[in-house]
Amino acid sequence: MFAATKSRRSFLKSTAGLLAAGTLGRARANERLPKVDRPRATDGDERHQPAWEEMLEITVGLKNADLVGSGDRVIQAAVDYVKRLGGGTVRILPGTYTLRNSIYLPSKLRLIGSGPETIITKNASETIAITDDSDWYDQEITLASTGDFKVGDGVVLQTKNPHNGSTDVIKRSLVAKSGNRFKLSDGLRKNLWLSGKPTCSSLFPLFTSEYTSDVTIEKLTLDGNGSNNANLNGNYGGCIFLQDCNRYTIRDVEARNYNGDGISFQICHDVVVENCHSHDNTNLGVHPGSGSQRPLIRNCVLERNDQGLFWCWGVKFGLAERNRMIDNRSYGTSIGHNDTDNVMRHNEISGSGKVGILFRDDNRGRDFWPNRNLVENNRISNTGGEDGIAIDIRGQTKDVRLVNNELRETRQPMKRIGIRVGDQAENIEMAKNTIEGFSTAVMDQRATT
Repeated sequence: MFAATKSRRSFLKSTAGLLAAGTLGRARANERLPKVDRPRATDGDERHQPAWEEMLEITVGLKNADLVGSGDRVIQAAVDYVKRLGGGTVRILPGTYTLRNSIYLPSKLRLIGSGPETIITKNASETIAITDDSDWYDQEITLASTGDFKVGDGVVLQTKNPHNGSTDVIKRSLVAKSGNRFKLSDGLRKNLWLSGKPTCSSLFPLFTSEYTSDVTIEKLTLDGNGSNNANLNGNYGGCIFLQDCNRYTIRDVEARNYNGDGISFQICHDVVVENCHSHDNTNLGVHPGSGSQRPLIRNCVLERNDQGLFWCWGVKFGLAERNRMIDNRSYGTSIGHNDTDNVMRHNEISGSGKVGILFRDDNRGRDFWPNRNLVENNRISNTGGEDGIAIDIRGQTKDVRLVNNELRETRQPMKRIGIRVGDQAENIEMAKNTIEGFSTAVMDQRATT
C-alpha cells in the first residue's frame, strides 16, 4: 500500500514537473522566434493577422441601413450573417428597438451602437399558467390561453421542484404553435408537473450568450422596461447575461431598469466591464457570477440598484477600480463565498442603504469565506441608517487588508460604525485608514471574546 501511494505521488510530481517545464520551454522558445512583422492570413492562426484596412461590417437601422427593422429578428439576422462569415461588426444605428426575444451573441463579434441614441428595450412581460403535465424529455407545453405569446418569443418556464421545493427555471423560445400548444426550441430537461404550479413568462435577457468568446459590446443603451416586467433572477437574466464565456468587453453601455440585474455573467473569464452605467435595476448593478476568473470592473457608475457590485461565488483575481457606487439600497459592494485574491481600489461608495463594503459570512464549508482580498484607497461615505457600517467583515474571513481608505460620516454619529470585524475573523490588517464622524471608528469584536 505504501509503495503504491509513494509511486503515485512520484508520478504526479514528475508529471507536474514535465508540464511546468513544457510551459516554460514554450515561453523560452517564443522568445527566440523571429519577430512577425509581415503576417499573412493563415488558416487556423489566431495569433497574428494583417492590419486589414477594411473589415466586415453590417448596419441595422430603422431606415437607411443594410438591414431595416426595429425588433430582435433584424438584429439577430445581422449577428448571424456576421457569424457565418467568421466574425465582424454589427452597427446598430440610432433608434428604439423593442425585443420579443434575446439577441444571442456568437464569438468574434463587435456589437456597437450610437450611445444614448441607440436604445434596446423589451416588450411587457406576461405570465400564463401551464395546464398540462410535461416530462423532462418533452419539447412542448400547453398554456391556459395563448395571451400575447407569438412564435419566436423568448420565454422563461418556472415550476416548483418536486424533490427540494426550490424553483426550477428553464429558458426557451417558442418555435411553433397549434391553438394553446407551443413547441419549444429545445427539450425541457426538467419536469413541468402541475403539482409544481408551472408558468410561462415572456422574460429574457436583452443580450445573452453561452460558450462563446472574443466579443465586444459597446455604446448601447439597454432598458429592461422593469416597471412592466416580472422579476428574472440575476442567475438567469439581466440587460446582459452571459454563461460560460471568455474574453468579453462591455464598454460604454448603459444598463437600466431591468427587473433583475444590470450586467450578469456566470463562469465567465477575463470579462472587462468599463465606462458603463448600471442603474435603477431591481437586483445587482454588476454581477461577476460563480466561478468567474479575472473580471475587471473599471470606471463604472453603479447606482440605485439593490447592490452595486456583487462578487458571487468563487470569483478570483478580479479588480474593481475607479468605480462610483452611489445610493444602492443594500450594499455598495458585497463579497462572499470563496471570492478570493481580488482587489478593490480607488472606488467611491456613498449612500449605501446598509453597508458600504460587506464581507459575507458563509459557513457551509471549511474555508468558504472571502479571504486574501485587498481594499485600498477607497472613499466610503454616509452608509446606512442610524446603525450603518462602512466596512463589515463577517464570519471566518481572513487575510484581508484594509489600507489607505477614507471612511466618513457627515450625518450624526448615532450608532454608526466605520469598520466592524467579526469575532471569528483572522489576520485583518488595518493600516493608514482615515475614519471620521462615526460613533465607533473600529469595532473589533475579536477583542471582546
